[in-house]
Amino acid sequence: MELYLIRHGIAEDRQAGIKDDRRSLTKEGRQKTEKVAQRIKKLGLQFDLIVTSPLVRARQTAKILIATGLSSQLEESTHLAPDGQISSWLTEWLEPKNYSQNTQLALVGHEPCLSNWAEILLWGEVKASLVLKKAGMIGIKLPETGSVLGRSQMFWLTPPKYLL
Repeated sequence: MELYLIRHGIAEDRQAGIKDDRRSLTKEGRQKTEKVAQRIKKLGLQFDLIVTSPLVRARQTAKILIATGLSSQLEESTHLAPDGQISSWLTEWLEPKNYSQNTQLALVGHEPCLSNWAEILLWGEVKASLVLKKAGMIGIKLPETGSVLGRSQMFWLTPPKYLL
């Protein structure tokens, strides 16, 4: 299975009166995310499913990916919220679904969560080595059998500036 970890686009700054989960993409964030999505589409990438954090900025990013034609399927998962844990996502969400090895799954979420998840999949622990920029993407190939933790392989790490 190929897992694509995608960080939401540029969002409104934190400010009094706006709850973190309600912050939206800025105009620049929408425009850059649309350009990145179009470039990914031109590269021939297609997701079987896009799963998004329930926070507004992530849902908006996921909807841009859907509108670009990168997938027709969208689901929401609280596991992808900023405090989400990969262990619970694996056992409560991924494993019960029993996807085929050919599945291309996109997860839209937040930092540092997504970089931490990638590092756990790659090295079995968080090393604070990977940085996922806003609207950036990490591609990880999960092994066919056994635990995915510390046994996965990264094949894509792209900051958005290389896709614009």
